[in-house]
Amino acid sequence: MLKIEIHLRGQIQEKWSGWFGGLTISHPDPEETILTGCLPDQSALYGIISHLRDLGLELTSVDSQKMKEN
Repeated sequence: MLKIEIHLRGQIQEKWSGWFGGLTISHPDPEETILTGCLPDQSALYGIISHLRDLGLELTSVDSQKMKEN
């Protein structure tokens, strides 16, 4: 499992959360969107990044951390 945080320039409405694997969508300011949450693996992260590319949104940062398994 990966804990991720993706920052991008532009706005994504919360209704798109399902298209982004159920990630939480927040807007700290009118020109920025942050996607946060957990994804099963790195290939799921690449899928999210692919969706962002298809929408023409600019990534400003991507942070992922592997979560410890019990």
